[in-house]
Amino acid sequence: MRRLTVVQLLPALESGGVERSTLEIADALVRAGHRAVVVSAGGRLEPALRATGAEHITLDIGRKSLLTLRHVVTLRRLFADVGADIVHARSRLPAWLGLWAIRAMPAAARPRFVTTMHGLNSPGRYSAVMTYGERVICVSDTVRAYLRQHYPQTDAGRLVVIPRGIDPAQFPRASSRDPDARAWAAMQHPALVGEGPLLLLPGRGTRLKGHQDAIALLARLRGGGIDARLWMPGTRESGREHYVLDLEAEARRGGCADALAITPPTTAIARAYAGSDLVLQLSRKPEAFGRTVVEALSVGRPVAGWAHGGVGELLRELQPAGAVPAFDEDRLFDAVRSMLAHPPPPLATMDAYTLRAMQDATLALYHDLADDRRLAIDP
Repeated sequence: MRRLTVVQLLPALESGGVERSTLEIADALVRAGHRAVVVSAGGRLEPALRATGAEHITLDIGRKSLLTLRHVVTLRRLFADVGADIVHARSRLPAWLGLWAIRAMPAAARPRFVTTMHGLNSPGRYSAVMTYGERVICVSDTVRAYLRQHYPQTDAGRLVVIPRGIDPAQFPRASSRDPDARAWAAMQHPALVGEGPLLLLPGRGTRLKGHQDAIALLARLRGGGIDARLWMPGTRESGREHYVLDLEAEARRGGCADALAITPPTTAIARAYAGSDLVLQLSRKPEAFGRTVVEALSVGRPVAGWAHGGVGELLRELQPAGAVPAFDEDRLFDAVRSMLAHPPPPLATMDAYTLRAMQDATLALYHDLADDRRLAIDP
């Protein structure tokens, strides 16, 4: 297969799923002998990107300003200068700029245009650009169905489902009730000391993550005689102080404040999974994928959560016992109590959700497009 030059477009390289996927694909491209170029405003992940051997070009293509339109000319020149075979846009404004730049190029020199729908963006003309790729990568069947519903004019043949993937080596299988991991978890906060089951709900400090639902569950479990503990790493963040105070007050009202640990993010999330007995995924808003479900199951921990969006899709396939109708607190309580008493057996394999599977499928898509010179990027 010939050497490709792939240019990925995104707003910045700070943190998040979009940024993580960008680095993962850049790394796969370089290791396969291709040229990987990333255009963004930069950020704290830029050194990690460069360490893969990829190139970074600093351009603020995510700033919502009329001045940003001037970057169309810059991108057009860039695509020509590097001899781009593929332009892969991962966000809406960069996608518009990239599309306009490609359309301004001579037809014979145009790179192929790919987009990835990482989230369930509000439907409308602005978001529609993410359906304009010659191939539109959907990170789950949930995303594909969402696009089919809101953009019925889109050719279904352009929509390709490539689930996000995790590196099993970073989330290795841990023995049930791993004593070392449990002891380590207990050292992270006094509320986590105890012999009872430990529940884990990782996530940012926002109401959308369902922290209130988790606290209500904790109160109910403890009221039912189960000495459960709840750890919420990532919830305590700068600027979220009032939200954390609200959660702590809610826990006091529920009589479970001494069994609740609200902490900053941990860099040892795999160890946190290993130290827990059950992982919760209670996002109030449907998510496009639900990476924590796959991470926890890779470690060998059961997961329970609201069965909507990409999380529901994963749970129904991989952990049906944990797929709870959204916001049904009674069903959640029953499911968690049952799974704590009789943990489902760990999954033997999750080959479809590995990082290698995601990288291989994406590079195969690039090659298919690059080898097919039919230029049809107009929606």
